[in-house]
Amino acid sequence: MSPASLTHSVADATPSAAPRRLLGLPGAISANLLNMIGIGPFITIPLALSAMGGPQALLGWLLGAVLCMFDGFVWAELGSALPRSGGSFHYLREAFGPQRLGRLFGFLYLWQVLLTGPMSIASGTVGFAKYATYLWPSLTGWEIAAMAAGLCLLNTVLLWRDVRSIERLSVVVSVIVIGACLWIICSGALHFDATRAFAFPPGAFTLNHGFWMGLGAATLIGVYDYGGYNNVCMLGGEVRDPQRTIPRAVLLSIPIVALLYIGLNLAILGVLPWQEAARSQAVVADFMQKLYGPLGGTIVAVLILIASWGSALVVLLGYSRVPYAAAVEGEFFAPFAKLHPRGGFPTLSLLFMGLASAAACFISLDNLIAALIVVQTLFQYTAQCFAVVMLRRQNRPGFRMPLYPVPVIVTLIGWLYIVTTSKPIHIAAGIAMVVLGSAMFLLLAKTRNRWPFAPATETL
Repeated sequence: MSPASLTHSVADATPSAAPRRLLGLPGAISANLLNMIGIGPFITIPLALSAMGGPQALLGWLLGAVLCMFDGFVWAELGSALPRSGGSFHYLREAFGPQRLGRLFGFLYLWQVLLTGPMSIASGTVGFAKYATYLWPSLTGWEIAAMAAGLCLLNTVLLWRDVRSIERLSVVVSVIVIGACLWIICSGALHFDATRAFAFPPGAFTLNHGFWMGLGAATLIGVYDYGGYNNVCMLGGEVRDPQRTIPRAVLLSIPIVALLYIGLNLAILGVLPWQEAARSQAVVADFMQKLYGPLGGTIVAVLILIASWGSALVVLLGYSRVPYAAAVEGEFFAPFAKLHPRGGFPTLSLLFMGLASAAACFISLDNLIAALIVVQTLFQYTAQCFAVVMLRRQNRPGFRMPLYPVPVIVTLIGWLYIVTTSKPIHIAAGIAMVVLGSAMFLLLAKTRNRWPFAPATETL
């Protein structure tokens, strides 16, 4: 297909029906929690311990929780002001002008999601497959990748239905996941050894270059694990009473998960020496095996696999709405705007994300996580800090964050800190993606004779 055919008129891209608003507060919170409590903490606790060289890695989890809470205020206000499926695509377009700079920003977000969406989904399913090696140690590298890709395809099939049945499923899995976390935390509390948990190595809190770089790496890991509190914003067009439900779902999800994650860290560090935990390939299963024997390790491994499967499912659900939203606005292939005649879900958009995420499963997990956060931070997360300020000037009804603009400023500083302490290769990849996306946008705009090559008042 030629570049000129990438964009179509809005009239051509109009879907046969709008998505139905079926998702209530329990389903919205569950969609967030399942996204947040996936495989992340169960595989990244050792990475954070290694990054800071000791249990002071807890600072990364605390700093990540604070940053995400401030960022949650940004998402809550944006999601309340523009409750549409596709989330950030609409926030950026409307804030910066849908006929001017907003067109570029909306396109760049779509361009980013075509990469980060599959990467985010794949990071969960690759983590699932890696944790499965605790139960099946004979799994090899290609078998792990194939299992992860197969899970992406299975989830695509499971999401081929209306969102109401998915809401019921997500609530059930959320209860299982939170129950498993509480079991782990209570088990650790009963066997907690404070001396072991806080066995800080010499110089652990020396504020040198290594400390700040390690804290940045640990915070990046924490942000990755907390990520998902914005999932309900991606489904904004399918949420009931969105101006109340979306902010509540976002702002309740973050403290719930923060308490669970910090509890998990303390439980593990109070039983396993941090050096042993940092080397573990399945740290929670090893922890439970030490307390309850092989059966305990096996049971918790199964529960973690359920959590990671549920997380990958709702992440795919959220990202599958972005190409659909862009197509409705005439910024992507028109067939992506089509909805299932009975289920009311975007069919081609879901298929694309499912297949692309399956392909991304053949990238290493550490690169998936690091590149995902840096790419999103360089453009989307920082741009949204400015978007919420600009949308406020439009006096849209909805939630208003407290202490404005303090949360916006703190969030922006936090994102910049994470980027500047990341690996140069990941920073370069993020910058290259923005540059290439901008060049593609200009090429398409020139071909279609749109802004900035034509007056912004052009009828689309």
